[in-house]
Amino acid sequence: MLISEYLQLRNIASSVNTPVSSERSQSPELRTDNGTAQGSPFAAELQRQLAAASAKQFPQVSAEQLEEQSAVKFSKHAIERINERQIDLYSDERLDRLNRAVELAGEKGSSDALVFIDSTAFLVSVKNNKVITTVTAGDMQGNIFTNIDATVVM
Repeated sequence: MLISEYLQLRNIASSVNTPVSSERSQSPELRTDNGTAQGSPFAAELQRQLAAASAKQFPQVSAEQLEEQSAVKFSKHAIERINERQIDLYSDERLDRLNRAVELAGEKGSSDALVFIDSTAFLVSVKNNKVITTVTAGDMQGNIFTNIDATVVM
């Protein structure tokens, strides 16, 4: 696993101390006051990755952008959740798949559907053609979805 993948999985803040191994603790030029290894390639790369991750911002999605690109509308709450949970709607043709899932649910007579696209769930009012909220895989654990009459897996 790459350092960047590990940091992303763990959502680690930018202040990480790397412990010094017992072999290096004998060498005073490699120790700092807080016990971290100075000059360690791993520590340097870790700090570089942390700095890059904290500088990188997830692009905020707006209702206007989504309205132009999708037949399905998004509630204000759904847009807030997309931005808060950093859900990428533009990769893997997710918007197209979401539109198709809502069409399928409508064809079957559904009024409220739960649509699964990859590891993201969308609660959709099919009759209003509107996404009510979105939930990522990490947030689904222990949740109960009520008042739905269909589930679509895309």
